[in-house]
Amino acid sequence: MDNITLIGMPGSGKSTAGVLLAKLLGYQFLDVDLLIQEREGALLQEILDRRGTAAFLDAEEAAVRSLDCRRTVIAPGGSAVCREEAALHLKGLGPVVYLQVPLEELTRRIHNLSTRGIAMEPGQTLADVMAFREPLYSKYADLVIPCPPGQELAETAKIILERLQAGK
Repeated sequence: MDNITLIGMPGSGKSTAGVLLAKLLGYQFLDVDLLIQEREGALLQEILDRRGTAAFLDAEEAAVRSLDCRRTVIAPGGSAVCREEAALHLKGLGPVVYLQVPLEELTRRIHNLSTRGIAMEPGQTLADVMAFREPLYSKYADLVIPCPPGQELAETAKIILERLQAGK
């Protein structure tokens, strides 16, 4: 395996499971949200507040398309699949793994919806965002990992590794 990309909703555990998976593999870990903030010189929520969702998605797509790495676990933002070129670039870097977390669990995990830097329009709910993105996650994923409530992220990382090594 070269790179592994973890996709899924905000709060699905991409960053935490990604760090754990990278340690299991001896890989680097890359959080695309941090890359966006560095490139744009602003926090994610500031980009959304000042420039809007479309400009945020443009910045995210540019950051994703700039990736050229090896032996790296990549955790893009949950909205990376909203732009086809970004999603296809991630697929070109290696297997894409969708961390599938039930809406109720995401709602329990996310306490800072309005300040977390989530690409959503005013008035949208987390359920609205999930309904839009879920088909995209499924479309671009090479592997879907169900993440039921109570499953520790260390266990999720082990499951990902086992499934990838077994050829899905």
